[in-house]
Amino acid sequence: MLSSAYPVRALLTAIFVLMAGSGFLSTLIAIRLELAGASAGVIGLVGTSYFGGLMLGSLRVQKVIERTGHIRAFAAFVTIYSASSLTYAIFESSAVWTVLRFIDGLAMAGVFVCLESWLNQQASPKNRSAILAAYMIALYCGQAAGQFLLNLGDEAPDLPFMLSAILLSIALLPVLLTRMDQPVIETVAPFSLRRLYKVSPLGIVGTLVTGAILGAFYALGAVYIQRIGMGLSQVALFTSCVIAGGVALQYPLGLLSDRFDRRLIVIASFLATFAVSLPIFLMELAPVAVIGLGSLFGGFAFALYPLCVAHSNDHLSEEERIGASSGLVLTYSAGAVAGPMLGSIGMGALGPGGLFAVTGGLAILGGLFGIWRTFARPSVPAEDQQAFQSLPRTTAMAAIFEAADEQQPDS
Repeated sequence: MLSSAYPVRALLTAIFVLMAGSGFLSTLIAIRLELAGASAGVIGLVGTSYFGGLMLGSLRVQKVIERTGHIRAFAAFVTIYSASSLTYAIFESSAVWTVLRFIDGLAMAGVFVCLESWLNQQASPKNRSAILAAYMIALYCGQAAGQFLLNLGDEAPDLPFMLSAILLSIALLPVLLTRMDQPVIETVAPFSLRRLYKVSPLGIVGTLVTGAILGAFYALGAVYIQRIGMGLSQVALFTSCVIAGGVALQYPLGLLSDRFDRRLIVIASFLATFAVSLPIFLMELAPVAVIGLGSLFGGFAFALYPLCVAHSNDHLSEEERIGASSGLVLTYSAGAVAGPMLGSIGMGALGPGGLFAVTGGLAILGGLFGIWRTFARPSVPAEDQQAFQSLPRTTAMAAIFEAADEQQPDS
């Protein structure tokens, strides 16, 4: 993988530094709003705003990139995000922060489209899977590492926002100085939701539910940790462990889904997410238990999206997969928009653990729907299933990257 990733090292360095500088902002903002006395509903609204911007941006930023080119567009999006990071330190207002999070989502969508289309152009049939794996590692490792910048805000509250802006600015350098040719963006036309549901009911419903589960967690997970009395350093550790768990279990679950009826692995992952959420909601746990269960929660919940995409692809022809995968990305985003508000309702009604009452409730609904689908349609034989591929939940451009990998002829 190292030899395959070397030609795109500038892009991988950029995404690692970008995620280190931006990935912890949702956690930081939730913590600051909590300390300022904001309700769970307000914090959920701020989280929803980011996912709304990400969803809208994934549909609109391609025209900006086509007009200006990848390097200029990338520089513009990152500059906007960097300026937004500094603005949080100037205006301590939930209304202003809601607007800023929407802008952050728009800018991050532009960043993802730029980098993913660039990586797609640089990949070949022999190294596409390795490049996608390297991209995933850089993205999640950067996001996990960035969480520990939270610990620097105890004595200097504005410092994390400044460090975020600094890292975002540094992330510009590998891309601005690259000598790689700029790619041409491929247009993705997603399936209609009705057609997508007809082709793969579990794929679209599972993706929607997964978006709601992870949207709720990203927006309110830090608030839960604060409200049960754990410190700032434990917030950072908890969030990092959830992300690490998500990375660790994706491939083992994916390999199992290649060997057995994939719906059974999707159902098992939903039920496992419910099983992990239940004790977090019902019991008063020691910090080490909360962190351990959080790792398992991330392991099963993060695997659901690529499992649902793979299940959908089992029912599609090769030429349909890009459009369908693009539609599933947008479906995930729609779920992620709703998730923070659902989580805030749960916390408002049931206390801190209400967040995991919501994630557990959503997971059991997803599992029950999957069980129903096993009786409604025969399974795809294991030998006819498409190979599982871990992929990011970013923008529709990732669908082109992933689907192109599947369509390459065997060498």
